[in-house]
Amino acid sequence: MSKDKKRVVVFNSYTGNTKKIAENLASKLGADMLEIETVKKYSSDYDEVVEHAKKEIRESYKPEIKPLKADVSNYDEIILGTPVWWYSMAPAVLSFLANYDLSGKVIYPFATNGGWLGHTFEDIKKACPNSTVEKGIDIYFFGSNLKTPSIKIDEWLQNIK
Repeated sequence: MSKDKKRVVVFNSYTGNTKKIAENLASKLGADMLEIETVKKYSSDYDEVVEHAKKEIRESYKPEIKPLKADVSNYDEIILGTPVWWYSMAPAVLSFLANYDLSGKVIYPFATNGGWLGHTFEDIKKACPNSTVEKGIDIYFFGSNLKTPSIKIDEWLQNIK
């Protein structure tokens, strides 16, 4: 990336794991950070959210999201973070991709999960046909414990720097 390009980390987080990674990436890249938040909060009951998420993913549901606190059109590169919900991106991230024009942007996706990445990155690519979606990184957590080695994340960051 040339020095005159602007980048931002845009993410959605349910348990806080994706937010931790987003903060780390923004710090290391010197990037701005924006959180995708739903208007209606999800339940704090994990099992309830799992069942709800399953239905939302199956229906390609796009929940209403709060406006971002900055204009993404001012950025050239977007580091996009999502938790994996039923083998895809979180519905809030799908809403973001549907509501904001990312044409001509370079997107570097990262996904946090406690099981399997599924087709998350392919789904992001499909939702961004007019963007360049680069190779993403799958970041594994066991509960709130990061299991992906930090060196792997740092190596992925080298592709962005």
